[in-house]
Amino acid sequence: MNIFESQNSPAKSFERLLSIMDDLRNQCPWDKKQTLETLRHLTIEETYELSDAILEGDMQEIKKELGDLMLHLVFYSKIGSEGNHFNITDVCNGICEKLINRHPHIYGEVVADTEEQVKQNWEQIKLKEGNKSVLAGVPSSLPALVKASRIQEKARGVGFDFEEKHQVWEKVEEELQEFKTEFDVAEGIEIDQEKAEAEFGDLLFSLINYARFININPENALEKTNRKFIKRFQYLESKAKDLNKSLQNMSLAEMDVFWNEAKKL
Repeated sequence: MNIFESQNSPAKSFERLLSIMDDLRNQCPWDKKQTLETLRHLTIEETYELSDAILEGDMQEIKKELGDLMLHLVFYSKIGSEGNHFNITDVCNGICEKLINRHPHIYGEVVADTEEQVKQNWEQIKLKEGNKSVLAGVPSSLPALVKASRIQEKARGVGFDFEEKHQVWEKVEEELQEFKTEFDVAEGIEIDQEKAEAEFGDLLFSLINYARFININPENALEKTNRKFIKRFQYLESKAKDLNKSLQNMSLAEMDVFWNEAKKL
């Protein structure tokens, strides 16, 4: 195969990537030095870059970042093959077999007409495969917000969940009241930091649960708010600069004028 020529089929283009990976691993000083551990943090970075592109709706950037991630998957497989642990064929066959096994409503006799039935079947099959807990598949290193969502989704998969969203909102209000009781600034009493933190965690967990019930991804929602705040704050900074002022020397009332302008953009 000529690696300098684009290929017009999935199989050929993937084979081209594998050939290039072989060349890089054998000839490039940087690629030759990489290990599973050295690639790990780079893969995390690439995943976040893909996430950014998705939130921005930039399809060309999404395509580029998918390519970067695919390179990492091929790289890991190449390293695995060098130690006779696994190769790219093992990886592809492994995921194919898992998907077939976990979709008995497609490749077997099981009936699953709804998304919820599919999720329930999925969790039951994972337990049969050897998972000791429904929650065992939630990575411990996930960011806390994402982890809370995944924990709740997996618990729902085996029927441990509220039945109606109004019940979830009642839980939010209950947790809010418990937090306010623990952190009652009106009383001016020094709080127990550990208890307040625990109650705040319960409140966040219940809000994430409610978001799930109304089909809002809390991670996406918070990131969009982060971006909105950054945009407005940078507008505020630029206006202060136009006035030859620093934010530290502006009153809150002055900053609010520009903040409200930013909200209209």
